[in-house]
Amino acid sequence: MESLFVRTGPLLALTSYPQWLQEIVSECDDARHTVVAHEIFQQMHAGVLPATSMRCFLASFWPVIEQFPQYMAMNLLKVQYGLGAGHAMARKYLIRNIRVEQNHVEYWIDWSQGHGLTRDSLLSGWRSNSADALSHWCWHTCERDPLAIAMAATNYAIEGTTGEWAAFVCGSSAYENGFPDDVRKQAMKWLRVHAHYDDTHPWEALEIIATLLGHRPEARDVANVRAAIVKSYQYMSAAFDDCLAEDKRRAPRRHRRPGVPALLAS
Repeated sequence: MESLFVRTGPLLALTSYPQWLQEIVSECDDARHTVVAHEIFQQMHAGVLPATSMRCFLASFWPVIEQFPQYMAMNLLKVQYGLGAGHAMARKYLIRNIRVEQNHVEYWIDWSQGHGLTRDSLLSGWRSNSADALSHWCWHTCERDPLAIAMAATNYAIEGTTGEWAAFVCGSSAYENGFPDDVRKQAMKWLRVHAHYDDTHPWEALEIIATLLGHRPEARDVANVRAAIVKSYQYMSAAFDDCLAEDKRRAPRRHRRPGVPALLAS
């Protein structure tokens, strides 16, 4: 069988990709589910996530949001002309999306300000240890690991699940209606953009991974791609757990003001 991979089926169909990659996606599905169906998004979707957990979430994931263009830039440094279609596809994908991701940094700040977080609090405030571990992992894999593995960890695993949970949160008006009218549109922009624009990004990353490694990659490469995806899922899930626990950690010192929704209460 020819080792080189060229996609012939639909981009968004898993069967369009090599069998080994289909198996990885299937094997990682339980770990993916812990991210996209996490309780933090169930509560956000219903508009009942406590303010302390919401602010912890926004502050804790700020480093990943702020650094995501840098992760992609480090991967771009690995791309070389003349090394095949996978490198050419990666170059186009990364260059196109680095600027887009930089815009999303500003949208995250707007979202955070909608919950009363200032720029300074994002830059220097307390954040979850697990969220720090996630940002360190992303930086490490993009700096050190081969292109296919680093893109699996970030552009496939993180972007893919982010698009899913953002769409879920936007699927209800309960969260959106927790914002005052004058800030609602701006505060919701990051979520709305990710609920739609990320539809194809993880699939494009999957195609690049398949093209880089072909139909018959080394067993070590298959294992490393699988491990990178699972690590990203596990780090994200642990960080979400920490954000939910933050409300309980602060509960003895916090009293909600009467009549103020949980979403926006101090």
